[in-house]
Amino acid sequence: MKRNNWVGFVLVLLLSVLFAGGKPLLARKSTDEAERARKAADVLAEVMAIPEGSIPDELMERARGIAVIPHLVKGAFGVGGRYGKGLISQRQPNGKWSTPAFIEIGGGSFGFQIGFQETDVVLVFTNEAGIKTLLDGKVTLGADASVAAGPVGRQATADTDIKFSSAIYSYSRNKGLFAGVSLEGAAIMMDDDANRRVYGKDVSGQEILLLHKVRSNPIVAPFMIALEKYSPSRRIS
Repeated sequence: MKRNNWVGFVLVLLLSVLFAGGKPLLARKSTDEAERARKAADVLAEVMAIPEGSIPDELMERARGIAVIPHLVKGAFGVGGRYGKGLISQRQPNGKWSTPAFIEIGGGSFGFQIGFQETDVVLVFTNEAGIKTLLDGKVTLGADASVAAGPVGRQATADTDIKFSSAIYSYSRNKGLFAGVSLEGAAIMMDDDANRRVYGKDVSGQEILLLHKVRSNPIVAPFMIALEKYSPSRRIS
């Protein structure tokens, strides 16, 4: 093949990839992440709107970090497992929420099981220990950071843990029911691919959550708006 023909062939191939499906690939690359951020915002809004059954106001006020995983999948056929994707944001010293980072959660359980279930999960971090462990690679709930099923009710306090001493409180919503849930053994890690797609460069979780070097953008805006509405900015004492 002559050089000019070869160059032309390569250009046509590149254009066909970039404009696959009728839309530029660059314009479509963050579609999944935008949908994830929107769904996470919807989950938080719907949970907090449950009459007398949402996350306690006091816990939301104490929150140092909030993660939402819409549609966590738990399935089993012999050996169980769970997997999901969501977002996490950390409260900055000035009380405002950081630009969120995209995360993944996974974990297995053993024993004979058959079934499939999809649930929404909300994690409320009461201190920075669990978040810092996540930034180092991953955090295993129950091992690297204590986790407990969260109390339910706008004015509720935990009967056995009135000081909210657990590092993380976990909640789930399945088929309209909302309650605390045990996630012992589940591991949370950064979704580096999603973070690169959304923020346009090779960023780390530390740069997003801890160093605050990454600015928000329209893709994650719905999640940040929901955080500010249901856990307003408050300076950390």
